[in-house]
Amino acid sequence: MSKVLTNGHIYTGRREIKCGFIRFSDKVNAIGSMQDFHLQRDDDVNDLKGKLVVPGFIDVHVHGGYGIDSMTGDSSHISQMVSKMKSEGVTALLLTTMTQSPSKISHAMVAIREATLINPVIVGIHLEGPFVSKKFNGAQPIDQIQSVNVSDLSRWNQLSGGLVRLITYAPEVNDHRSLEAYCNAHQIRISVGHSDATYKKLQQCQVDHITHLFNAQRGLHQREPGVVGFSMLSDMPVELICDGYHVVSPVVKLAYRIIGSDRLELVTDAMEAKGMVDGDYQLGGQHVLVTKNRAILGNGKLAGSVLKFDQAFRNVIQFTGCSIGDAVKMSSTNQAKEFNLKGKGSLEIGSDADINVFDNQLDLMATYSYGK
Repeated sequence: MSKVLTNGHIYTGRREIKCGFIRFSDKVNAIGSMQDFHLQRDDDVNDLKGKLVVPGFIDVHVHGGYGIDSMTGDSSHISQMVSKMKSEGVTALLLTTMTQSPSKISHAMVAIREATLINPVIVGIHLEGPFVSKKFNGAQPIDQIQSVNVSDLSRWNQLSGGLVRLITYAPEVNDHRSLEAYCNAHQIRISVGHSDATYKKLQQCQVDHITHLFNAQRGLHQREPGVVGFSMLSDMPVELICDGYHVVSPVVKLAYRIIGSDRLELVTDAMEAKGMVDGDYQLGGQHVLVTKNRAILGNGKLAGSVLKFDQAFRNVIQFTGCSIGDAVKMSSTNQAKEFNLKGKGSLEIGSDADINVFDNQLDLMATYSYGK
């Protein structure tokens, strides 16, 4: 039996179908205008009556949620946590680690690898730290920050089963050439973040990606463009935490206008308190107090977010006035393209049936992951 959504306003990630249908099992089997729809014997039809259909979201920077942290959870708990993220429309993600001791990072690599055997929504690992700047540590524990050690990086990648797809580091305090050589040989994208790097320094590096723009990095100055200026003048993907706290709405609008929807990638940078009540939590072993949708360390710094991805989707539209099509790019299409996630980021024949259905108020009504 095939599932069919009819009379939907579909954004495939490549085109817009104002009144269309999509037929799928675990893959998209057919998609098009309702004028071309023909009912088949085994169709299980759901008439959407004009509701919005977009590809499932892809979060490439998320530490946890629903009471589970990627650094401390076991494989079954991590899998359960990732499954709950489907309720916010996330159908693929890079589970993100923290700056911690080498042994704790090793533990996380093994647990995440085992979790992928249970839950295919995890498509890789984002290694955030420990090779970052103490000046711009943000919520990364200063006492666990270390210089680049390619032997450690290699061991972590091996323990993960080769799942490391992205690494955030600070090139100005590290041997960036050795890290670049390893990452290029193992198809790992290289991101600058938690960094005081100058524009000139970044021009000398093989950086592919920018971690959470504006947060924990050298800002834009009229005599030194810094990481922010570099991101604006580059042609690489740029993360943005669109919760209104990490980056206020006028600055989100500024980033959208300068960088554009072809390069921006929405991320949540969420921690274990996402989806939970206000109270005491932890991030990478550090105490975090969550009140009124803000996660704060004892020193007053933001400690990740409790942002849900469907809210980020709504926020970027509200903050920037962008089209649904542009929001789809920033929520799914760009991420799939950057990380070469076959079958993700679009709804075309042969794509994975990762589908989000929204009502006309942009409230998430349903999510299908591999058609379920």
